[in-house]
Amino acid sequence: MSNISKFMDDHFRHFNARETVAAAQAYKDQLASGNKMMVSLAGAMSTGEIGRSLAEMIRQDKVHAISCTAANLEEDIFNLMAHDEYKIVPNWRALSTEDEVELLNQGFNRVTDTCIPETVMRNIEGRMLTLWKDAADNDRPRFPYEFMYELLDDPTLEPLFQIPKENSWMLAAKEKGLPIFVPGIEDSTLGNIFAARVTQGIVSSHRAMRSGTEQMSKLIGWYQEQTNSGAEIGFFQVGGGIAGDFAICVVPTMIQDLKLDIPLWSYFCQISDAVTSYGGYSGAVPNEKITWCKLSGEAPKFMIQSDASIVAPLMFAYILGW
Repeated sequence: MSNISKFMDDHFRHFNARETVAAAQAYKDQLASGNKMMVSLAGAMSTGEIGRSLAEMIRQDKVHAISCTAANLEEDIFNLMAHDEYKIVPNWRALSTEDEVELLNQGFNRVTDTCIPETVMRNIEGRMLTLWKDAADNDRPRFPYEFMYELLDDPTLEPLFQIPKENSWMLAAKEKGLPIFVPGIEDSTLGNIFAARVTQGIVSSHRAMRSGTEQMSKLIGWYQEQTNSGAEIGFFQVGGGIAGDFAICVVPTMIQDLKLDIPLWSYFCQISDAVTSYGGYSGAVPNEKITWCKLSGEAPKFMIQSDASIVAPLMFAYILGW
């Protein structure tokens, strides 16, 4: 057994720590049974460099599809292209209004302790604009992730990488041909830019970008294809929000709306610091999903109430046998 896995087995024995090891072992059991795994990413996990562990999970066939926010989709590529130009602010909790204005004037967009330079967003925009215009002008609409895969296929891009390719989960996903479902594309930098360029007439139609309901139809097809082959599918959720909510709803959609006989999600784990209060869904306990026709009573279910930037890499290391 490797150092990280042995340390976790020896010391993660109670409370959230025990739940972390149990969830990681159950994830391994799912894969050993021939099942597949959907991973959802919310929050700013790409800017938190989750790719350093998630990319290897993808390469080793321990992730089979991803549902993520559009910010996570684009921010892995921002990090790939401009990592050395990022600014880290160790004392981010103590920043004054004046400090924030100074960061703005320097051309930075702050995500907790990490500031993304505006320049990388504009550099990527220039490349994406060509792809968007082609899609609109030639009636070849694409899903958000397909545009990103096409961007990463550009041979002029690699010499500009500022991190090792192995640390980009988007590159790993492209190489494996993973489907990536991206609900709410408009809630992102590039989604905002896309809408602005259509408004200006630079991109001729919103139809260049395939819609959220089209993504749900694609997800239905993917889920049916996997389960028809004899596999069941687990759900590993990092954070809350639309990335998780969108993807997990494919099962009730198929059972209740399409009247299909398909298996429920076979495993569920969520890492979130949210708690159940004020009707908030991001902290809802897994059992709540039973009445929504998402999980069976027997499916292994885990809720790890902790910081995903700490717990997710540890779990991935355990699953990878590091």
